[in-house]
Amino acid sequence: MSNPNVRIDNERVERFLYDEASFLDRPDLDRWIELYTDDGTYWMPAVEDQVDPINHISLFYDDRVLMEIRRRNFVHPRAASKDYKVRCSHIISNVRSEISDDGSLTVTSNFQCVVYYNGKQTLYAGNYVHELLQADDSFKIRHKRVNLINCDGVLGSIIIYL
Repeated sequence: MSNPNVRIDNERVERFLYDEASFLDRPDLDRWIELYTDDGTYWMPAVEDQVDPINHISLFYDDRVLMEIRRRNFVHPRAASKDYKVRCSHIISNVRSEISDDGSLTVTSNFQCVVYYNGKQTLYAGNYVHELLQADDSFKIRHKRVNLINCDGVLGSIIIYL
């Protein structure tokens, strides 16, 4: 439920989303993971309109521990991901924010992400749902959901977080 008495600074929200996208584009997973709360989660449903990640199969549903493991594996000198450079470009649009009664901020946006890896270019598109908490002069991500438009289609390996 939205609280109409609280004003949302959309510019700050958009800047936060752009910063997150920039960390993923580089990729700088050290800085990216710092954007999450200690109990933060990252979810990519396997089917359209999936209700929850616990009772249904997901493409992935990572808590902070799993994100840390993936980050460490990604930067490990012997990781397969080191064989080829990962290049990404995220485009975010149609950002909309709503404040809940508990003070969290639900932000929806559309995205397109192009990933170039091992001589192959892959396009991902869909929408994000971020649940953000105020943290000093910025935000922290408590939960991020990535809804791919082709989540139930044939997907190759997703080499980097979207």
